[in-house]
Amino acid sequence: MLLLFAVAADPQAARVSHKIEIIESGKAKAGTVYTFTVAELNAWARAKVPSVVPQGVREPRLELGTNSATGYALVDFIKIRQGAGEETNWLVTKLIQGEKRVKVISRIQSAKGRATVYLQRVEIGGLAVSGSTLDFLIHTFFMPLYPNAKIDEPFELADRIDHIEVTPAAARVYIRK
Repeated sequence: MLLLFAVAADPQAARVSHKIEIIESGKAKAGTVYTFTVAELNAWARAKVPSVVPQGVREPRLELGTNSATGYALVDFIKIRQGAGEETNWLVTKLIQGEKRVKVISRIQSAKGRATVYLQRVEIGGLAVSGSTLDFLIHTFFMPLYPNAKIDEPFELADRIDHIEVTPAAARVYIRK
């Protein structure tokens, strides 16, 4: 319900939701290209994030590049877990408690109805995170929210999407002809 109000309050977020609805419903006309501007995507993220993560994430922001995207947010990992009804052990809590600036850089490759999102870099509080620490964060905080997500491995795009093109100005979704 919160998402509906947030999207309705922001015309740019509403445009993104409408485009996604058309694509996911299978009503997109063959050969159509749907453009999602950076401003629209950021408005949609501001509306969508609270419905997915009710607490623990603030100020989500997205920057696009050539076949890349960089996401930014203020994140309190413990609040995310608490919001999901999960407890975090004392040691981990002491290590990661408090709100942190998070930056995630990814590269996107897409063609012939498939895409792969390659995780390029993750920074928490300005420090690069990798290896087993990054694996722990992905499995503990990201995968519970998006259990079907694929990182660094190909996945099928929604029915009839041929590919997604990302440029600094916008992401474009191409429907098969």
